[in-house]
This record gives sequence, structure tokens and C-alpha cells, in this order.
Amino acid sequence: MNTHLLRRAIVPTTGVTAGVTAAVGGGAVGVSGYFARQIVTPVVPVDDTPVLEVGPDHVVFAATEESIAPGRYGLWQNGFTTHLRLGEVLETEGDRVTRRVNGVDFGALEVGNARFNGYYFCGPPASSLPIALEETEIASPLGPAPAWVDRIPGGDRWAVLVHGRGALRSEALRAVPVLHELGISSVIPTYRNDLGAPRSADHRYHLGLTEWADVEAAVLYAARHGAREVQLFGWSMGGAIVLQLLDRSGTAELVTKVVLDSPVVDWGPVLDFHAGEHRLPRLVSRVGASLLRSPLRRALAGLAEPVDIRLTDWVGRAEELTRPMLLIHSAVDEFVPYAPSAALAAARPDLVQLETWDLARHCREWNVDPTRWEQSVREFCAD
Repeated sequence: MNTHLLRRAIVPTTGVTAGVTAAVGGGAVGVSGYFARQIVTPVVPVDDTPVLEVGPDHVVFAATEESIAPGRYGLWQNGFTTHLRLGEVLETEGDRVTRRVNGVDFGALEVGNARFNGYYFCGPPASSLPIALEETEIASPLGPAPAWVDRIPGGDRWAVLVHGRGALRSEALRAVPVLHELGISSVIPTYRNDLGAPRSADHRYHLGLTEWADVEAAVLYAARHGAREVQLFGWSMGGAIVLQLLDRSGTAELVTKVVLDSPVVDWGPVLDFHAGEHRLPRLVSRVGASLLRSPLRRALAGLAEPVDIRLTDWVGRAEELTRPMLLIHSAVDEFVPYAPSAALAAARPDLVQLETWDLARHCREWNVDPTRWEQSVREFCAD
């Protein structure tokens, strides 16, 4: 394998604030407002990886951070009309990367652009997940929200699996087989502003500070269907949502364990990280954070209500945590920095277990080493 390309595959890359430097001419408030707006605005997926050749059992890509990354991945094309499961890198030659095709869920890949994702499994109508999922709706505060359920007959242990910012429910499917094996039913909800879910009045993310109420509805769904205990899983912003639910919801009494993958345990360092990625001063992220909770939030970020990220600092609030927690995080995460997870584990060694990956992009620890990921979850979630 080309080691230069491998190093490129795991170093930080640009995040959601791409293009923010174009606003520099507007002064600190203008730049910070643009920066903050990108954080809370739902993303539109873009096919951005060139597909150079399609074979019966392989695909040739242009070499990118995505296409060279070790592990197994999903590949979308043309919106959500085509999905493949990709295996390991077979060959790298110059600027071309050949990967194995492990399966086609639906559609037909064509030469052109496609996009990598961590969803090796995707939801119905795909059948690659070895467990049938039930389609249902959950009565969220904003209206009926689509959800998938894996129901274990007669079981009273449930898990609620919460995907990340701009992701799909499919992100959480990797956890279903190991939970099913343990006899734990799973509900995988959508939350406000997801594809197919109800939209908030401002069509903006609130970084977990309102979305937790939609996940609370999923916990209530599990309780109505026999759950006597609930385990919460969260990926990326899903981790921030889970932590807010634990803080704000009466349903937290049902929660026995928490598993967070690449989690946002404090939004402040995430904003600082992305400012640094664009060689912007920390002042930009700090002013941006203050704008999210200020009277200017509607004009500059499109927010109908304040988003106070100071409430998301669970390193500072570590003593308030009461549930055993497994943190899974890559030390080279290019979107959510690893350091806050390490700090939280250090602050609460009595509750928090940290599993560190050395070679995985954001939320792709399972993709790089599914055996280790599943064993860590199995040992933590078992009775």
C-alpha cells in the first residue's frame, strides 16, 4: 500500500466550514456568523469521489482521503438510488485505488462521482444486515418521525441508537447484530430535520439542545413496548443529543448504560478545531459560539431560539454524570477532536471507559476494526 496516501487518509481534513474564508471581508462578526451558520445548517450530500472504472467485483477510484482509507465502507451514488458495500483496498497505482466490492444493495454504480460513507449496512430495502427491521413511526414533539425497530419477542432490554449530524439512521445499524445477540431490542429513530423527519421551524440543528426531545420519544416508545431498561448509543452529534437527554429527560431513569462513538462531549473544542483547520483565529469560533445564543442568532445563523453550547461541556460537567459510559474514539478523528473524550474519561474513571482507535476517520472505528468494536460493545452492554 502507498504509505504516503495512507498518511493522507488519516490526517485531519476540511470540515463543515469550507468556504468560510470568503466572508473575511465582512469583519469578525460577519466571519463568525458565517462560521456559526455552517455548524447549524443541515448538510446536502455531494458525490465527490471520482469512480474511474466499475468491474464485477471491484471499483477503481481516484485516490482521495476516502478511497484509500483502510476498512470496509458504504458507497452511495445519485442521491440514495445506488448503494454498494466496499471491502479492502486491493491495489494502489499512482493516483488510482482499486477496492473490492463485497455486495450491491440496490442500483447500479456507474463511472462518474460517488460518495463514501461509514454505512456498510443501509436500511430497507437493502437486506445486507442479517436482521430484519420493522418500519414504524414514533410520535415526536414535532410529529410522526420514521424509525426502525429490531424487536426481541418477550425482551425487556432495549437500546436507542442515535445517529450523528447530517447522517442517516443507517449509521447506527452496525450496532444491531451485537445487541440482537445479547437479546437487546433496538429502536433507531430519526430526529428533527433528518431526511423524512419533521422539520423544526428554523430548519436548523440545535446541536442536541432540542433534538434530545425526539430521542426521548424513542425511549418512551421502547418503554411502551416493554422496556424495563434502556441503553443509549450516540454517534458524533448523537452523543451530544444523548448527553442532553440524560440531563433533561425523566426517561433517563430507565437508562442503565451509554455507548458513544466519536462523540461531541463539548461543542466548544469542535468549533475551535474547525476554525484552526481553516487557519482562522480562535476568536472566530468563540464569537460564533456567542452569536448562536445572542439576539443576532436569527439574522446571522437562522436560529429561531438560542443555542448555548456552554451547556454541552460535559468535561466541565463531568461530576453530573451518573451512568456507566463507553467512549469509542479515534485519536486521528478529522471532524470531532479526540482530546475532550480523553479528558472526560480522565475526569470520571469510575464511570467512563475509553477505547481509542489509532487508525480511523470520524465515526469509522467499526469500519476499520469491526471485531474489536463489536467485542468492546458486547462486553460493556452484556448483563
